[in-house]
Amino acid sequence: MIIFDDQEVKMTYELLQAWDKEYFWHPFTQMKVYREEENLIFERGEGVYLYDVNGRKYIDAISSLWCNVHGHNHPDLNRALTEQLCKVAHTTTLGSSNVPAILLAKKLVEIAPKGLTKVFYSEDGAEAVEIALKLAYQYWKNLGEDRRVFLTLSGAYHGDTIGAVSLGGIDLFHGTYRDLLFESIKLPSPYLFCKERYGGLCPECGEELLHMLEGVLKSRGDIVAVCLEGGIQGAAGMLPFPKGFLRGVRELTQKYEVLLIVDEVATGFGRTGSMFYCDQEGVSPDFMCLGKGITGGYLPLAATLTTEKVFNAFLGEFGELKHFYHGHTYTGNNLACAVALANIELFEREKTLEKLQSKIEYLSRRLAEFWELPHVGDVRQLGFMAGIELVKDKKKGESFPYGERRGFQVAYRCRERGVFLRPLGDVMVLMMPLVISLQEMDTVIDALKWAISELRP
Repeated sequence: MIIFDDQEVKMTYELLQAWDKEYFWHPFTQMKVYREEENLIFERGEGVYLYDVNGRKYIDAISSLWCNVHGHNHPDLNRALTEQLCKVAHTTTLGSSNVPAILLAKKLVEIAPKGLTKVFYSEDGAEAVEIALKLAYQYWKNLGEDRRVFLTLSGAYHGDTIGAVSLGGIDLFHGTYRDLLFESIKLPSPYLFCKERYGGLCPECGEELLHMLEGVLKSRGDIVAVCLEGGIQGAAGMLPFPKGFLRGVRELTQKYEVLLIVDEVATGFGRTGSMFYCDQEGVSPDFMCLGKGITGGYLPLAATLTTEKVFNAFLGEFGELKHFYHGHTYTGNNLACAVALANIELFEREKTLEKLQSKIEYLSRRLAEFWELPHVGDVRQLGFMAGIELVKDKKKGESFPYGERRGFQVAYRCRERGVFLRPLGDVMVLMMPLVISLQEMDTVIDALKWAISELRP
């Protein structure tokens, strides 16, 4: 029996399960299967742990879908939220402003790659990308050019709104909506292209893909922008780029005067080992999209950063209709911006990135152990992001049939040892909070190794 003080009622776990299955339609979830299983219902969190309504605790090994940074229920983030709540929860930014939104915009510009000087807020990563592509399209319109085509990668994932889906390249997620989408050109996924030709990431494949990209940019004058994820294709199964690839793309877009959008929604705020992956390659794009970790996993917030050049193209007299007709009710929400500002201050005060480097090295050493398992076909890592691909037959490279849900089977077994995971198909994803200890990392990795070893063909 659990007491919910705010409702002043008592509810059993069984009743919550029943209501969950009856009323709540979950994202990316086959509800027929979900309704046949016993599912976790979380009640509270503390540090890297989540506690379900029965009091059992689990290490949050996917950071509550890649967004928790400093742990759950962090006193500094709680304080920032409650202090702002006691002032005002939300005020519109259509024609007015608020203190946290102003301070956060300034802070984001200070920590972003040089040249990104303007911040447009939204509520999640897909919206941040949607804003970037609309700004890029209208930028050329405002300059009197008719450009209509975006260039992306196969295996790309930029969110689930229609514009973001148009930039996507995962047929499983996006194929149903093909008739609703605008045109985009897709180059091969760098990791898969490289693995097919050379067996793994190497400079040669990056150079080949850059040559292909240059051919497209040289032959077409209607490219609005190139849009890439920040160093790794996350939803495609944690597929990293060759080192230097993003830098090469930036050089080509500058050479052929095409805009560059870098989607750092999943990779920003320390996930790759630096604040943003762009930092590792010295890249300053025309647009950088942020989300997930921006509030430390507390509240929905996203941001699209851009340049003075782009911003200036939208300036004019009111009657010229050059301004950006786009916005959301909660754009620049006071609570979310206050927590995001505290989140960034925590990075600086606790030296989160400096402490993370030894954990990345330790993760690399422990990931090497997975190659010994008969049903592990590949192990991939970028910074503190990792994917372990399950296969039916390692020698033949044969995958398990999709409907067998082997990744979910492994994740469910990990719960027995107090670890909460959410796979991408048959890729086991590790996206742990940045503050996790080495001992807690061992708990996660040992549980995952054990669960994979229990797989049968």
